[in-house]
Amino acid sequence: MSREPSGVVELARYFLRLGATAFGGPAAHLGLMQQELVERRKWLTRQEFLDLVGGCNLLPGPSSSQVAMAIGYKRDGLPGLATAGLCFLLPSFVATLGLAWAYVRFGALPQAGGLLWGIRPVILAILAQAVWNLRGAAVPGEKREWVRPVLAVLSLAAALWGAPPVAILAGAAVAGLAVEQVRSGQAGRLTGFGWILPGGMTAAMTGTGLVGIALAFLKLGVVVFGSGYVLVAFLKTDLVDRLHWITMPQLLDAVTAGQVTPGPVFTTATFVGYLLHGYAGAAVATAAVFLPSFVMVAGVGWLTPRIRRSAVAGAALDGVNAAALALMASVLVTLSRGVLGGPMAGLAAVLGVGCLAVLLRTRLNPTWLIGAGAVAGWALGAAI
Repeated sequence: MSREPSGVVELARYFLRLGATAFGGPAAHLGLMQQELVERRKWLTRQEFLDLVGGCNLLPGPSSSQVAMAIGYKRDGLPGLATAGLCFLLPSFVATLGLAWAYVRFGALPQAGGLLWGIRPVILAILAQAVWNLRGAAVPGEKREWVRPVLAVLSLAAALWGAPPVAILAGAAVAGLAVEQVRSGQAGRLTGFGWILPGGMTAAMTGTGLVGIALAFLKLGVVVFGSGYVLVAFLKTDLVDRLHWITMPQLLDAVTAGQVTPGPVFTTATFVGYLLHGYAGAAVATAAVFLPSFVMVAGVGWLTPRIRRSAVAGAALDGVNAAALALMASVLVTLSRGVLGGPMAGLAAVLGVGCLAVLLRTRLNPTWLIGAGAVAGWALGAAI
C-alpha cells in the first residue's frame, strides 16, 4: 500500500533530482521511477504504477513526464501534479537552454561522446531491472491468467516489427476487454472504442514571432504520440520542410541537445525556440509543448482508479499494461543493439551487466551508477 502524501516539498525534491540525472529517454525515466518510488519508497504499488504508465501511454505528448505528473497527482492532487511536472522539466530546460546559448555563441555543441558512452550501458541496466520487477504485475504467472502473457508477447512482436505504439496499446485494450466480455457471457454487448487524434489542428504560423511559436508547439503537444523521437519527425515536417524556420542541420543539433541533457527529449523544443526567438522563444516553445500534458494527465489521474474498480474496464487496462511492459522491453532490445553493437561493445557489456547485478542484489540508488558511468565514459574518452 502507498504511504500517505507528505506534501509538495518531497515531490519537488525528488523530481528535481530525477530531472537533473535522468538520462536515456522515456523508458529509462520510467525505470528510475519504478526503482525509487515503487521499490524503495513504496509511494505506490507495482499495479498502481503500471496503471499510470498504461494510461499515460494512451495520451499524446511526453510519456515519462506525464507519468511524473500522474504520480504527483496521486500523491497530492493538482498541486502535486504541477509540482512534479515542473520540477521534472526544469533541470532539462535549463541544461538545454545552456546548450542552445553555447550553440548560438560558438556555432557548435560541446562534445559529449564519452559521457554518453558511459551512461548508456547503465541506462540499459536500469531499464532491464524495471522490466524484470514489473513482470509480475503486468503479466501474472497464475495458470488461469493466460491473456496478459499472450498479449505481452504479441505486443512485443508488433513493437519489434515496427507497429505504432498507440495501435499496440489500443489493440491490447480491446483484446483484454473482449476476453473479459466472453468470460462474463456478455460478448454480444461488446463495447467499441474510438481514439480521436486531433491531427486536423492548424494554426496561422506564418512568422517566427512568439504567437507563431506558441501555436506551432502547442499543436505538437496535442498531436505527437510516442516518444520524443516522434516529435523530431513532426519538427522536420512542420519547421524544416513546410515553414522553413530552421534547417535540417539545426534540427539535428537540437536533437543532440535533447539527448545529451537529462530529462525529457521533448525539451528539444527549448533549443529550437531559442534559435527562433532567444530566451523568450525557448520559454514559449517549452511551455506550449508541455501544456496539453498537464491538462490531460489531470483527467488520467482522476479516471484511472475508477477504471480499476470496474471489472470490464479493468480488463482493458490490464491489456494496456501488458502492452506497456512489452513496449518497454522492445525499447530495451532496440537500445541494446546500438549500445552493445558499437565501438568497444565488450566494455559496454561488462559495464551494463555489472550495473544490472548491483541493481538486482542491492538497494543502491541508480543515480550513483549513472554518475559512475558518466565518469568512466569521460575518462575513457580523455584517454583515447
